[in-house]
Amino acid sequence: MNKFIFKHIDNSGLIVFRIIFGLLCFLEAAGAIFTGWIKRTLIEPKFTFSFIGFEWLQPLPGNWMYAYYAIMGLFGLFIMLGYKYRMSMLMFALMWTSTYLMQKSSYNNHYYLLMLLSYLMVFLPANRYASLDVKLKPSLKSISMPNWCKWVFILQLFILYSYASAAKFYPDWLDGTVMEILMRSKSNYFLVGDILQQKTVHYFLAYGGILFDGLIIPLLLFKPTRKYAFFGSIFFHLFNSIIFQIGIFPYMSLAFSLFFFEPKFIKNTFLKGKDYYEVNEIIIPKYRTVLIAFFSIYFVIQVALPLRHHFIEDNVLWTEEGHRLSWRMMLRSKSGRTTYSVINANTNKAIPISMDHYLTKKQQRGASTKPDIMWQFSQHLKNDFAKKGIPVKVYINARIRVNGKPSRQLIDPKVDIAAEEWHPFKHHSWILPSKED
Repeated sequence: MNKFIFKHIDNSGLIVFRIIFGLLCFLEAAGAIFTGWIKRTLIEPKFTFSFIGFEWLQPLPGNWMYAYYAIMGLFGLFIMLGYKYRMSMLMFALMWTSTYLMQKSSYNNHYYLLMLLSYLMVFLPANRYASLDVKLKPSLKSISMPNWCKWVFILQLFILYSYASAAKFYPDWLDGTVMEILMRSKSNYFLVGDILQQKTVHYFLAYGGILFDGLIIPLLLFKPTRKYAFFGSIFFHLFNSIIFQIGIFPYMSLAFSLFFFEPKFIKNTFLKGKDYYEVNEIIIPKYRTVLIAFFSIYFVIQVALPLRHHFIEDNVLWTEEGHRLSWRMMLRSKSGRTTYSVINANTNKAIPISMDHYLTKKQQRGASTKPDIMWQFSQHLKNDFAKKGIPVKVYINARIRVNGKPSRQLIDPKVDIAAEEWHPFKHHSWILPSKED
């Protein structure tokens, strides 16, 4: 194992990836500013639906979140240039984690991946070549890296894609229903809009997604199929970028290919002036045990987290218990009609409320279909009225449609949700069963 993990290889792939990764971090931050994402998600809402347990993480007041993202973008540029690399990488990771945890109205698996990668990159010697750090301190320069620096990416991607593929094995995906629903909103797209409404295309995309997610890592690892898998990746990720408009993720995914091609090819393509390392010596560091223990624990958690919904009662597509942090990407369509009844606990009289008074339209979609956000909004209503000296009960009447099926009751309308506690790894009995008796 020592020979495999600590054997040194050429570091061209990691160096080029650092440059691309830093640029993408900058573009993600800049895009959030200039597309209005910050305004819609972090400034306009009166409060944000943070991850449960992180309610203390709230957006900065006024327009200060613009400055926050500008600083984060600056750290992205520092990463790209390799300036004060570890400090810049750690600061970006912490700042990105904070914004990730402080709101989930715009929850995205890709945001989660960026958070994980940011922390992984802190540990990697990605600034040892073509960086300002080396220019300022030449002794840092190195043309090699331990083999584990490459394999942490490959393992992370294998876990991600494997779970993404496995999650698609359910009837509504296999019969094309989900893809049909996802494509309806694309009917006005130039040239391809009508094509995307064809049933044959829905089946092609549904099964193509399963095959791509399930096979892309083995195909990239196998030299005879690597080139074809790479060209397939270009089509797949550019399609996702154009049709689903999911930010930097498709381009980051293409950048991961750097770790699958031969280092000499990467060096000759991107770093022509760099010497090529081919000694392949084994250098075992003093912190070997700590390193192996850390990454062993990390990858055990990465494998275990997406499995947790199997140990929670009912279907995760309905309850969403165990849905987040599980690589369950674009798997279902969910819509609902939900009303909140606030009852004065002293007089037992109803207090009329309007969701428009509390939530933005985007937040209302989450508060109408997602049980954890429903619970959080109930707690917010309870606390809001408590400040006025009025104890209240909160009841929810929610009829939900999943993948276009007939609507059904999601929440027990007889339960005061504001009085319930949240259990992150247990089923909540006030979420009604997904199937008819």
